[in-house]
Amino acid sequence: MRGVRCEIYTAVFTVEDTREFLNNVRKVADDCGTNIILFDAGRLAGREHVEAALLHAWRAWESGDAVSNSFEMETLLYAAGTRQCHLAGSYGVHTGENHAYVAICPPAPGARERLADLVEFVDTDPEEGIDPAKRERLAELFGITPEEIGVVGEERFRELVLERVALLEVYR
Repeated sequence: MRGVRCEIYTAVFTVEDTREFLNNVRKVADDCGTNIILFDAGRLAGREHVEAALLHAWRAWESGDAVSNSFEMETLLYAAGTRQCHLAGSYGVHTGENHAYVAICPPAPGARERLADLVEFVDTDPEEGIDPAKRERLAELFGITPEEIGVVGEERFRELVLERVALLEVYR
């Protein structure tokens, strides 16, 4: 990714208390001098979606155009394609079982190891594919119409989601 250096992993974990969990993640980030962003993989169109959100958020943050008070929230705003923090929060962790992308920006020695006390890193990316149920959920979340899909084709659905991420810059 141009401009922003991040390590991106996939992980699974269970959250009982969201606030406590995020406080523990924040402590790791602070101790390691980095930013850690956790994305709900079920609401994203794969790793490219994470990379696009990180890139756009970094640009906004570096240029002083960010609308949130943290890089982590700015990234979730782009992931969600919205300026509404209360909506963007649902693109992060939630109570219960989580399948997530974990971004560490910039990479920091020891951060992944410390996070391993909170999450289980996995080598596979189960959310990379977009099955029909996920496609329907993403179409609803990002306001993608059947007409749009008909124009570009099913195989380019992911590009429609990434377009929504990029359009957030225009709507600011």
